[in-house]
Amino acid sequence: MHIVGMSGSLRKASFNRMLLQAAGELMPKNAELEILEIGHLPFYNEDLDRDGAPAQVQEFRRRVAAADALLFAVTEYNYSMSAVLKNAVDWASRPVATSGLKGKPAAVMGASGGQFGSVRAQLHFRHVAVFCDMHMVNKPEIMVREPGKKFDAEGRLTDPDTRALVGELVQALCDWTQVLQRGRASANA
Repeated sequence: MHIVGMSGSLRKASFNRMLLQAAGELMPKNAELEILEIGHLPFYNEDLDRDGAPAQVQEFRRRVAAADALLFAVTEYNYSMSAVLKNAVDWASRPVATSGLKGKPAAVMGASGGQFGSVRAQLHFRHVAVFCDMHMVNKPEIMVREPGKKFDAEGRLTDPDTRALVGELVQALCDWTQVLQRGRASANA
């Protein structure tokens, strides 16, 4: 199973990137995680999309569409998700009729230095996911607050409770993906 992950933070020492790396370490044996970079995508502009999107957008869309499932690490800026993550979702969601997000199993998690550990950003992200017709995993919810205490100097997630939750989330995402794939196979039979 091929899962594509995206971090809403572009910082080199991003806790959300580290959270995705931990998810990659905790994947079930039948799954792999590819982390896509999203900072190189231009701001969404329908004019750029009319005559074929820029090459980097076309490649990004291809990789999203080819994924069996998606995993988002959502940072919180000003009570919402980051502009860079929203921009990536905007590009991936077009054209709406053939969007690579449509019907895609997905999960969300996040780390934030704030008191609520990205809860508001994740809620906003889930609203966007509904419109994009992503099929979200609901539990466990992972909202890492005080991430500086949960990762070591090398960026490894060391907090055992958080590691356990991330492991549960990636397992739930893989299980959900298999359920949806079996349902589609039955419907097409």
